[in-house]
Amino acid sequence: MKPKALFNWSSGKDSALALYQTLQENRYEVAVLLTSINQEFQRISMHGVSVSLLEKQAESLGIPLIKMELPKEPSMEEYRQMMSKTMTDVQAQGITHSIFGDIFLEDLRKYREDQLKAVGMEAVFPLWKRNTSQLIQEFLALGFKTIVTCVNGSYLDKSFAGRIIDQKFIDDLPENVDPCGENGEFHTFTFDGPIFKKPVQFEIGETVKKTYPKPKTSPEEEDGEYIFWFSDLI
Repeated sequence: MKPKALFNWSSGKDSALALYQTLQENRYEVAVLLTSINQEFQRISMHGVSVSLLEKQAESLGIPLIKMELPKEPSMEEYRQMMSKTMTDVQAQGITHSIFGDIFLEDLRKYREDQLKAVGMEAVFPLWKRNTSQLIQEFLALGFKTIVTCVNGSYLDKSFAGRIIDQKFIDDLPENVDPCGENGEFHTFTFDGPIFKKPVQFEIGETVKKTYPKPKTSPEEEDGEYIFWFSDLI
């Protein structure tokens, strides 16, 4: 019998490719998807995608969805407590593994492994240490389709928001931007591909600018802000 696993679903391309690979390898039974939601705005954390589109994704994937609703700006302790409760709940379903689409962020991997170990679960990383230039090409070759929903203004300008990822998009990326956006340069919504029963339908709305204060590293440091551009999908 295959171990039962929870899949951490962000709605984006890395999640889609990691889920595809997991299903192809057939080592785990993917019993449920887990997505973090901003409770106030009812949108996927960081990606800015509405819950209604997330639910359509899960329906097309044919996998049950758990939405973990977080406060607007949760502290690390609040996040840890909510995640710990969620993991305890899914363990009652016989789930022993938690699958992620992370590629090369060592600190993030260690954090995830430590948090899961504390509740007796094991982390799985199907894409770990894969070459991101090769991954994005594989993603497109498999027939996946994804749209950029959020860009970090520190790396990319407004024009990248709302673009479908294709070879032109990849060619247009500055040299300091990872082709999979693994450093948080951009986030996506995957709406079609080999793991979907049917494409997820949507329309592209307006592009919205949002700013967030930069944390100060010293009292002498001047106030600053992070700029993000969100493409609203309807």
